[in-house]
Amino acid sequence: MAHLLGAEALHLEYPTKVVFDSVSLGVNEGDRIGIVGRNGDGKSSLLAMLAGRVTPHSGRVTVRGGVRIGVLDQADTLDDDDTVGHAVVGDAPEHEWAGDPRMRDVVAGLLGELPWDARLGTLSGGQRRRVALARLLGGDHDVLALDEPTNHLDVEGITWLAEHLKRRWSPTSAGLLVITHDRWFLDEVCTTTWEVHDRIVEPFDGGYASYILQRVERDRQAASSEARRQNLARKELAWLRRGAPARTSKPKFRIDAANALIADVPEIRDKVALQSLAVTRLGKQVVDLLDVSVRYGERDVLQEVEWRIAPGERTGILGVNGAGKSTLLGLIDGSVEPSEGRVKHGKTVQIATLTQGVDELSDHLDEPVRVVLSRLATTYTFGSGSKSQELTPGQLLERLGFASAQLSTPVKDLSGGQLRRLQLLLILLNQPNVLILDEPTNDLDTDMLAAMEDLLDSWPGTLIVVSHDRYFLERVTDQQYGILGGHLRHLPGGVDEYLRLRTAHADTTGAAATKSAAADAPTLSGADLRTTQKEISAIERKLAKLDDQIKDAQRRQAEHDQGDYEGLRSLTAGLRELEAEVATLEERWLELTELVG
Repeated sequence: MAHLLGAEALHLEYPTKVVFDSVSLGVNEGDRIGIVGRNGDGKSSLLAMLAGRVTPHSGRVTVRGGVRIGVLDQADTLDDDDTVGHAVVGDAPEHEWAGDPRMRDVVAGLLGELPWDARLGTLSGGQRRRVALARLLGGDHDVLALDEPTNHLDVEGITWLAEHLKRRWSPTSAGLLVITHDRWFLDEVCTTTWEVHDRIVEPFDGGYASYILQRVERDRQAASSEARRQNLARKELAWLRRGAPARTSKPKFRIDAANALIADVPEIRDKVALQSLAVTRLGKQVVDLLDVSVRYGERDVLQEVEWRIAPGERTGILGVNGAGKSTLLGLIDGSVEPSEGRVKHGKTVQIATLTQGVDELSDHLDEPVRVVLSRLATTYTFGSGSKSQELTPGQLLERLGFASAQLSTPVKDLSGGQLRRLQLLLILLNQPNVLILDEPTNDLDTDMLAAMEDLLDSWPGTLIVVSHDRYFLERVTDQQYGILGGHLRHLPGGVDEYLRLRTAHADTTGAAATKSAAADAPTLSGADLRTTQKEISAIERKLAKLDDQIKDAQRRQAEHDQGDYEGLRSLTAGLRELEAEVATLEERWLELTELVG
C-alpha cells in the first residue's frame, strides 16, 4: 500500500493546554481510520493539522506529491444564496455529472428528496449537511477527512454513507479519516481506530468493537487506576458479544479471548428486578394510546395508533424526519392532543422529557453547578434490593464524567456535552418514572455515551428513546418501533428490519409516483402556478413573523416569575401553539414547492 501522508513529532499547544506532544503517524492507501477520544482532547485539531489547515508549533506533516485532500467541517460553510445543484456539481452540464456512476450514486443516496434548484438558505440543518457531504463525495480526492459526518443524518442516511464509503475505499484505493461518536458507524466502516488522549494518539486494529477489547486488555495489563473506565469498557464489550446478533461476526479478535474477558461480567440489565421495581413505582398502567390519529390540516401524521406502554418498557422509536416521532412523543407526555382516539395516563405516572435543546438551563447560566443542584434532591436511588445504590448529586455528576472542581463552574462555561449531561441529571433528580429521550446523544463523546448507558442500565422506569444513533438505540432499549406511512409498527428485527421496510416502501412509492407523474403532467396551469407561488411567498412571510413571535415568547418565558406556575403554563401553551402553527405551515410549504418543481 502506497503512503499518502504522514506526521512526524507533532507538537501543538494553546496558552492553557498542551494538546499534542511528539505525535507521529501515517495514512496509507486503503486505510479507513476512525478517530475517537473525549471532547476537548484534540480530535478536530489532529484532523486539521493532517489536512494542512492548522500548523503545528513543531514537527511536520508531509503529503505525497499530487495527493488531494478533501475536508468535511463540523461547521456549516455553505452559501445561503447558492442552490443545491450548483453547490454539488458547480457549473458542470447535466450530461457530464449524470454520466458519472459515482456522482449518480451520491445524488440518489443523499439528495433524492431535495429540489435541485432550491436555495440553501431555505433548507434545514440536516438537508444542508447532506448537500455538503454530496459536494465532497462527488469530488476527486485521495484522502477524505470527515469531522462528524453523521451529524443531522437519520438512520437511513447513516447506513447509506457507510455502504458508500466501504465501496469507494477498497484496500488499494484512497485513504479515509473520520471523527464520529456514532459507534455503529465506526464498527461498520473503519479498519483502524486512533484514540486521542493525554497528548498522544494511540492506534488500534479494527473498528470500535476491536478497539474496546484492546483497550480493556491494555488497562488490565497496565494495572490502570482507571477502574471505572475499565468496567464501563468491559460492560460494553459484554453487550457487543452477547447483544446485537448482526455484530457477532464483526470483531476481528479471538472469540476465546473475548469470552474469557467477559466471563465474570453480569448481564447488562437485571430485567426482572427492574420491571418489578417499575411496577411498584408506576402501577400496572403507564400510558395507553387507543386508536389514536393526529391530523394537521389535511395531512394525517399518525393513523390508528394502538400502543399500551408497560411498566419498565424500554422502547426505541425509528422514523424519517417528519414521520411523526415528535408528535408521538407529544401524545405520550400530553403536550399533543389526538384528533381521534384516546390517550390514557396512569394515576402514578410522572413523565420527564430530555429535549434536543437545553432550555431548562437558560435561567441558570450565571449560577455555579452546585447551586443549581442544591435546589433538587439530596440523594437519588438507582436499582433495587441488594443492588440498589444511593448516590448524591455530586456522585452522579462524577459518574457522568464531571470532576469535583467543576461543581463551582458557572453553567454558561460548560461545554455542549457537559450541558447535555447536566440536563439529564436535573431530570433524573426530579424522580420521574417515565423518561423520554429525544436525540440524547448530541454533543457526547464515546466515553460519555458509555457512561450515560451505564446510568440508564440501573434506572427502573419506562424509557422511550428517539435517536439516529443506532448503537445507542440498540444498547439502551429492548425493542424498537417504526413510524411507517403514519402507522406505528413493531420491529422484531430491530433497525435492520426497519431499513428493509423503508427500502420496500420507497420502491413501491417510487413506482407509483412515476405512473402518477406520467398521467398527470403538466400538474399546474399558468394561472395555478402563479397562485401557488403567491401562496408560497405568503407562507414564507408568515413563517418569518412566527419566528419572531416564538423568540419573543421564549424571552418572556425566561423573564417570567418562576413561582407563577399558572402564568408559566399559559406562556408555555402559547409557545406550543406557535410551534404547531410553524410545523403546519412548513408542511404546506413543502407540498407547494413540490408542485412548482
